[in-house]
Amino acid sequence: MKQEGVSVTLVYPAYNESGRIEKAVTEALKELAKITNSYEIIIAEDGSSDGTDRVAKQLSETHKEVRYLHSDERLGRGRALSRAFRQAKGAIIVYMDVDLATDIGYLRPLIYSIRDGNDITTGSRLLPSSNVKRSRRRRITTWSYNALIRLLFDSAVRDHQCGFKAFNHGRILEILDEVEDTHWFWDTEVLVIAARHGYKIGEIPINWVEGRETKVDLFSDSLKMGSKALSLWWRLR
Repeated sequence: MKQEGVSVTLVYPAYNESGRIEKAVTEALKELAKITNSYEIIIAEDGSSDGTDRVAKQLSETHKEVRYLHSDERLGRGRALSRAFRQAKGAIIVYMDVDLATDIGYLRPLIYSIRDGNDITTGSRLLPSSNVKRSRRRRITTWSYNALIRLLFDSAVRDHQCGFKAFNHGRILEILDEVEDTHWFWDTEVLVIAARHGYKIGEIPINWVEGRETKVDLFSDSLKMGSKALSLWWRLR
């Protein structure tokens, strides 16, 4: 249950992010303070082996707005997010990737989009006004994947996988038990299921720069994502 008075919860899913999590939290604290006077950050630490849990614990002890959830075993990015969402206190839940690929300055319009009535809002790398820096190969892969999702599910969303999303707390909890994926496909599944329930979904343009240390394996993860998309289509048909 959300705690009355907390406006925004920002969740960072963190697996082996000991070298980046402190900067990510510091940047988020500064940006959230410009937007609201009532916020928290949850570090959803996911069975890391590089000391991320120790850094996260230290951050939670240093900053009263920060708390961390530790897992002894690897949950997967999607399951770690779902776990954190269920423990979030904010009326609006935001998650973004620790690599800060999305310019954190877009946190304000993302949050305001939920305040203005959207149930879910996602950053989009595929809107004409977005400024995206990534390799041509990844650009084509992203476009092709999203074209497949739009075709299979008649989705109006352009970019399903951007790691920069906001949710109305109550609305996301209503459908979270229907989301089965535990890893990368979680984002797409959430949006597809939300659309089937008639949720109001928005997209905002962003500035996005591909990280050098991405954990996505372009070939194998693309195959898995395509397979999961077909499985979801079969499940929902």
